[in-house]
Amino acid sequence: LSIGEGVKPFTPEKAQEIVMSLQQPAVFCNMVADWPALHWNVKYLSAMLDGKTIQFRLGLKTVDLVPQFETRCSYVEATLEEFLAWSCGQPSCLSGPFSCYDSSKYWAYADYKYIARIFEDKPEIFQDIRWSDFGFPGRGGKESTLWIGSEGANTPCHLDSYGCNLVLQVEGRKRWHLFPPGDTSFLYPTRIPYEESSVFSKVNVANPDLKHFPKFRNSTAHVVTLSPGQVLLVPRHWWHYVESIDPVTVSINSWIELDADHEARVEEAITRMLVCAIKSAENPSDGDLWLNPTEVEATSHEMNLQYLNQAVSAYIKCQKTSVSEQAHSSS
Repeated sequence: LSIGEGVKPFTPEKAQEIVMSLQQPAVFCNMVADWPALHWNVKYLSAMLDGKTIQFRLGLKTVDLVPQFETRCSYVEATLEEFLAWSCGQPSCLSGPFSCYDSSKYWAYADYKYIARIFEDKPEIFQDIRWSDFGFPGRGGKESTLWIGSEGANTPCHLDSYGCNLVLQVEGRKRWHLFPPGDTSFLYPTRIPYEESSVFSKVNVANPDLKHFPKFRNSTAHVVTLSPGQVLLVPRHWWHYVESIDPVTVSINSWIELDADHEARVEEAITRMLVCAIKSAENPSDGDLWLNPTEVEATSHEMNLQYLNQAVSAYIKCQKTSVSEQAHSSS
């Protein structure tokens, strides 16, 4: 099918239908050629941030048999200029707090950065991202997250409890190892470190310990290398391990809410309550390793009950709505 210059392969309606119903990962090509966000390389972003510092997570490039969870990483506050100097091997006088870390031994990752927060003083930049092309009008940078990494930067294998995920690759390439929801038992799921909405795997999928995790042999990895200009759809509950394979990578993602999230929120509220209760009762010596750094603190039992009540109320409300809609359509 020859498509004219500038004509996108899918209308927003068709793209939305694919995103909401497809049960397999997919890569969209030629959907974002006119997005200004395609120019968001690290050099451009460092000019936009104008010397503002952001937090980077540092991990070792040596591949261990266990995942390098975020609780075991080092953290530095630095500018993007310093990150760029460090990742490109420039003199240590230019790399600021990175100068203590050998870039041949360490990777750095500014992950999970809410665009609405880091660019709160530049809201006009939100329009550079146009998820309306995928059938989600009004969704832009405000509802998106930014990821900036050096070669080797990775997130341990996990699944997201909520939504499905659209990921735009902007600079450099990233390798995605995706596993279907049916492989869950082969991936040895754990809730420690606890993070709301993330279920981690005990397996380091880049270097699996088959002696401890023999069932991992039964899993089927779908491996995708995502290049600039491509958009990856990660369907609901697909496991993923993501690694940067170029010296500098930039990606932007947005989680699309689904009806099934109401039920997941009830489950997550119960999990939070249990993790906090056990943590406070046992008072374990390594309690700091229970909570992922994205979770600021263990919340009180009262607060957790409130979350659970809100989740159950929203779930029931959603159920009532869908039941009355069904009754209405059948009548």
